Parts: sequence; structure tokens; C-alpha cells
Amino acid sequence: MPMKRGAIVAVGLVGALALAVGAGISWISGKGVGPLLPPREQCEATVGTSTVVLDLEQAEAAAIIAGVAVRRGLPPRAATIALATAYQESGLRNLAHGDRDSLGLFQQRPSQGWGTAAQVQDPHYAAWKFYDALVKIKNYEQLAITVAADRVQRSAYPNAYADHEADARVLASALTGQSKGVFSCTVDTASLKAETIGKNGLTPRAEAVRQDLAKTFGPLPTGGYAPGGISTGHMEGSAHYEGRAVDIFVKPISTANTVKGWALAQYLVAQAERLGIRTIIFSDHIWTSGSRSDNGWRDYTPPDRAGNTATLRHLDHVHVDVIEE
Repeated sequence: MPMKRGAIVAVGLVGALALAVGAGISWISGKGVGPLLPPREQCEATVGTSTVVLDLEQAEAAAIIAGVAVRRGLPPRAATIALATAYQESGLRNLAHGDRDSLGLFQQRPSQGWGTAAQVQDPHYAAWKFYDALVKIKNYEQLAITVAADRVQRSAYPNAYADHEADARVLASALTGQSKGVFSCTVDTASLKAETIGKNGLTPRAEAVRQDLAKTFGPLPTGGYAPGGISTGHMEGSAHYEGRAVDIFVKPISTANTVKGWALAQYLVAQAERLGIRTIIFSDHIWTSGSRSDNGWRDYTPPDRAGNTATLRHLDHVHVDVIEE
């Protein structure tokens, strides 16, 4: 007996659903069939009603540019100018090519005295040299972005820098810590091989994080580790006991130190994929890589145990720990 049309449709839907489940495909009502894929790896900064979206490569570069400004004690306006410039010159990518001998984030030319080819392709060096030139410009903070950027770059298209001013302002506000908990990345981190604690009490991966922070921000007071490792002073199961965690102190608690703490914390988010970072905690907020990273910064509930309330809430230090298998 032939099936009725309604029965055929029903069987077809059941079969399609079975195939979809078997193939790892989800049915979304009203939207059809789509793959069950992890969230796209990217970063977002939202300040007010403005949102800027970057891929991970761009985020790493932007965070270094802003971090060097913080290290030098420059105002957020300086970071805005530098970020707008790098947007226009390279798309916030460390290019190994350009017009004539132009290279790197700012397309700096070795033949024009910016440094060697290797140097101008080092984002830290390139940002530092850009700021060296910027601070020599009288009243650069009061100048239009296009004017300030062109006086550094001597561009053939100076007005083009204005195209990136709005995005640069958002990124500068977030990555210098002026806006708190507004920069986040979705990072699909994989498990990494377990490591042995080194001489200073940190695993190589955790030590790489400490060194990376120092390269960008200069010497920083850190703790939560010691030669031979530690076994007390933290909550049960803490990554500190495995040498996988570093605390970066921003004491005493003050408005300026909280701003710096957010600059450090949001910088670490931008570098999470590259450095294998799992968790960052600061000022009642937590960010975690992997499946929860697309939730951004979340409220952090401190452990219910005796101790300094400010420390338990991470108001006086940024906690960062790295991934382990």
C-alpha cells in the first residue's frame, strides 16, 4: 500500500533528523539545518554603543600597541593615534611586505631610519618607535588624528587615518584599561601537554606568560609561585600549586591601579590563544578560554574562606593561569 503524502513527509523529516544527528548537524527552528561548530574565534571590544570585532592576529597586535603606551605612561589618545595608524597601514597585521621597503604594523621603512627589517617587524619595537616620533610632536594630543598620524608617517593619503578613528578609540579605551571588562575573545583552546615546574616554581608555559607581560609592560610585581613550588596559601586545587599560575599585583588599590589592572587583564585575553591561557581573574570578574570564552567576562564569586577580602575578590592583583592537559 502506498504511503500517504503526510506520512512520507513525516518519515522524511525523521530520516533527515537522524542523518543530521549522526553527522553532527543541528536543526534550528526557522533557520534550517546548520553544523554544530564551535563559536568563531574572534575578539570584541564594546564601549558604549560601539563594538569593534577583530580576529586573533589583529587583537594580539592591538593589545601590544596599547600595552606599550601604558608602559610609557602615555595617555589613551596616544594609543588611539597609534591604533588608527596601524589599522590604515597594515590592517593591524605584522606584514612582511609593503610599498618599497615598508614592513610591519606601521609599514616603517628601514631605509628611512626606522630600524632594521627585523626590528620593524617586532611589534613591540615598532610601537615603541612610533611613540618615540609621536611624543616629539608639539601638542599632539590636541591635533586631529589625521594630522598627528601623518606627522609621524608622512603618508601619501593622510585623510585615510580618519576612517579608523572610531574603532581605534574603542580599542584604546578598552586595552589601556579605561573601559573595564569590555574586551573579550572567543578562544577555542585545545589541551596542551603537562609541564614540569621549573627552577623559579613556574611551568615553562606560565613563565612565558610572565615574560610576555614584562616585555610589553616592563617590570611588574608578581607572585603566587616560588622556587620548588608552593603548597599553601590558595584554595584547594589551585593552579598555583602546579606552577601554572601567576599573580600580577596592582597595589595599593586605587583608581589608577585598577585601570592598570584592567589593561593587564584585557591584554592577557588578547594573547590567550598564543600563550595557552586558561583563566584570568580581576576585580570581581573572570574570563575563561575554551567553551565558556564566548560568554566574555563573567561575575566572579570569591571562595568562601578566611582571608583578605580585597585579595579574595582579586581587587589588588590579576590572576592568570595556563592550560594543562
